[in-house]
Amino acid sequence: MPQTPHIVSDVMTPTVVAVGRDAPFKEIVRTMEQWKVSALPVLEGEDRVVGVVSEADLLPKEEFRDEDRGPAGEGRPPSGVAKAGAATAAELMSAPAITVHGDVTLAQAARIMAVRHVKRLPVVDRLGMLQGIVSRADLLKVFLRADEDIEEEVRRTVVSYLFPGFGHAVHVDVRDGVVTLRRRIRDTSLVPVAVRLVRAVEGVVDVEPHLTDRPADPDGTGADGTGADGAR
Repeated sequence: MPQTPHIVSDVMTPTVVAVGRDAPFKEIVRTMEQWKVSALPVLEGEDRVVGVVSEADLLPKEEFRDEDRGPAGEGRPPSGVAKAGAATAAELMSAPAITVHGDVTLAQAARIMAVRHVKRLPVVDRLGMLQGIVSRADLLKVFLRADEDIEEEVRRTVVSYLFPGFGHAVHVDVRDGVVTLRRRIRDTSLVPVAVRLVRAVEGVVDVEPHLTDRPADPDGTGADGTGADGAR
């Protein structure tokens, strides 16, 4: 069977720049500029994540420069005008923080980012303590896998599992992450299973299955250009 999917802890950045609840506005801006980041986890106590402050949380200071400002106040989502009057991370941050655990799969993390419209997620343990941070770019790292590595895993974990005894006759080709499978097979019900299992391999962009039960042509080749034993 395919190996366990990569999880967030495999790709996250373990060293995270963060600020405390009492960090003043200018310190937050300086920290973002120094470390070239657009958001910072906000911590309290022993590194427990209580919120995230981003550039979007800071911009109302400029956007509503000429407006009357009410207090940001904790315990309720501050409006843009209220955030313009905020002076500390606790007043500026979006809370509670949208976080993820390190054992979550990359697909699950990507889904959370898409649904919650965030670009990064603090990674926390079961107690909410900061362990790292994962970004959209981190989730895309699996697509940097070499085609040769993907081919080896497809052969080892999918082909040998679905076609025991003659897996060596299945032609597997990987180019730019697109996996092509070729062979004449008796049980075509295995085709959607093969596609699903190959798609689950980290780094696979797409699957092109040329697995058919059609007999070979008189010249010894099938419609896809392979022989009855799957070889060209």
